[in-house]
Amino acid sequence: MSFEIISTAAGFIQFTDLGVGPVALDLGFFQIRWYSLGYLVGIMLGYWMLLKLLARPGAPMSRAQADDIILYTTLGIILGGRIGYILFYQPSILQNPMDVLKLWEGGMSFHGGAIGIIFSLWLLARKHKLSFLRVCDYVACVVPFGLFLVRLANFVNDELWGRVTDVPWAVVFPNGGDLPRHPSQLYEAVLEGLLMAAILWPLFWKTNARYRPGFLTGMAAIIYGTARFSIEFFREPDQQLQWLVETSGLSMGQWLTIPMILVGLFLVFTAGARKQRAEAMAGSNRVT
Repeated sequence: MSFEIISTAAGFIQFTDLGVGPVALDLGFFQIRWYSLGYLVGIMLGYWMLLKLLARPGAPMSRAQADDIILYTTLGIILGGRIGYILFYQPSILQNPMDVLKLWEGGMSFHGGAIGIIFSLWLLARKHKLSFLRVCDYVACVVPFGLFLVRLANFVNDELWGRVTDVPWAVVFPNGGDLPRHPSQLYEAVLEGLLMAAILWPLFWKTNARYRPGFLTGMAAIIYGTARFSIEFFREPDQQLQWLVETSGLSMGQWLTIPMILVGLFLVFTAGARKQRAEAMAGSNRVT
């Protein structure tokens, strides 16, 4: 089967023919990479969206507190994502401490970033005496921007590609050898980013879900967890963690996703008991 795929690899999409690469702008003395832009634009769009959400009645925080969220969550994403990647996927990076700082080369863990964001929001909520779960609910609604853009950046970065396949849309990635592979980064962009937005946004705008603390956060965890768990079957496991797949049948990404799904289910099914009277930070609009 592999020989047949190799012999017909030229008939599949060649990554090199797409005219994309990791560098968005090369000034010679300075480079701007799509990977960095994915995070930057994702945070900017997330902040814009957050302000739109906070304009609705019953917001759990003020505009000034929302400004603080940008700093807190950015640090949470960067530190948590990088530390999580090193601990969960590539501990060998610690052998060369300076490599820890090479974020432009990739190597960020969503699960680590999620833990970093949650911890940073807990600190923010504690500092300003806010409802932690309600703050998380609002932030969960802006997460799809970052997930979508960063997964697209993974694609143009020629990383995190999928397993060998002969589907018509398979792509031959230079870093993936001569075999056509699933463009799993694009699957993730659609399911983790677009699908999550398509579910969370109507729940926020069209229902009273935002007044049930933890519900939107739980839904985001379930959507991401289910999407990531499913797509891992099409994604090439990290070479250094191949042993985990061989011994357990599941990849590291799937193992890390299971508790996320369980926590999400708990938050969703217990959200009704936490439904509370919510009052806007400004004005007298109240919702019960």
